[in-house]
Amino acid sequence: MTPKVLQKKKTLRLKRKLRVRQNHRGSAIKPRVSVFRSNKYFYAQAINDETGHTIAAIDSRICGLGNNKKDAQKLGEEFAKLLLSKNIGEIIFDRNGYLYHGVVACFADNLRNNGIVF
Repeated sequence: MTPKVLQKKKTLRLKRKLRVRQNHRGSAIKPRVSVFRSNKYFYAQAINDETGHTIAAIDSRICGLGNNKKDAQKLGEEFAKLLLSKNIGEIIFDRNGYLYHGVVACFADNLRNNGIVF
């Protein structure tokens, strides 16, 4: 892709990211779970937006996983266990400008399947 096309893609993702984040604010009781995916790894963190602190975080790099659907399922299960151990059963899901498709959708579905409510 040309640099102009890459810049356009980045700009559109940033617009989607900001549009979603305007309406969704996390709290200590109902944190915002933000996801990030690179070409190799997948990251997720639960954020309390009132204080600006990260409550829980997980990434596939430390778990020895990659960035595919199968690994996203395992990561979703582990993150759900981590959230439930901190008495968090309800979250706000922030897809961070990514399409709700593929790896992001698998991660979210496995959070739901393991007892986390959106």
